[in-house]
Amino acid sequence: MKALLAIAALLPVPAFAQAYQCAPPTRIEPIPRIEADAPPRPSPISGYTLSASWSPDYCKTSRDTASMQCSGRDGRFGFVLHGLWPESRGPYPQWCATRLAPTPADVRPHLCMTPSTRLLAHEWAKHGSCMAKTPAQYYRAANALWRSIRWFDADRLSRKQDLTAGDLRQEFVRLNPAWKPEQVGVKVSRTGWLREVQLCYSRRFLPERCDRRHFGPADSAKLKIWRGL
Repeated sequence: MKALLAIAALLPVPAFAQAYQCAPPTRIEPIPRIEADAPPRPSPISGYTLSASWSPDYCKTSRDTASMQCSGRDGRFGFVLHGLWPESRGPYPQWCATRLAPTPADVRPHLCMTPSTRLLAHEWAKHGSCMAKTPAQYYRAANALWRSIRWFDADRLSRKQDLTAGDLRQEFVRLNPAWKPEQVGVKVSRTGWLREVQLCYSRRFLPERCDRRHFGPADSAKLKIWRGL
């Protein structure tokens, strides 16, 4: 974890936020207690995945109109952080034993990155507990990686004729020269709509080739991006 924070300090911080607009609320939703839905699995960590959801698609498919992410009351969101996940060469680590739960002070600074107290609490309980000692430490690590990435204009990219998954990877790499296309995963719906971009890291938090599960469709696969903004 210390290595991640040291590496992130050397990376350029983008001049713009991933949220189109965002004002962290003065009062936040109650932080729910998250119950594990599977047994603990403290597997050895071999790498990490940073998963970024395309918010307009989520708001459309979930039909969510009331949350911070989708209501528009606190801003309009593009890419938002789904989570930072530890990976393993076998089944990935999950639900590691911890008595700690995130506090409002832990989550409030990160609501423009992940605009959901429930999701922030869930990501700590399922994933962060296997890679950090406290929720605050986990969120700081995720935020350090998040700030190191430059996100492309998905609205503009969506208008490209005959758009493919490879076009998205090339646009990401153009803005993030330290990355290669094979290190950029794409998650799509059954009908080809963009759901998430999944970035693959080594144990040292450096870009690494994605495995088949995270890489997603081939570069030649047709891609659609819901604008909804």
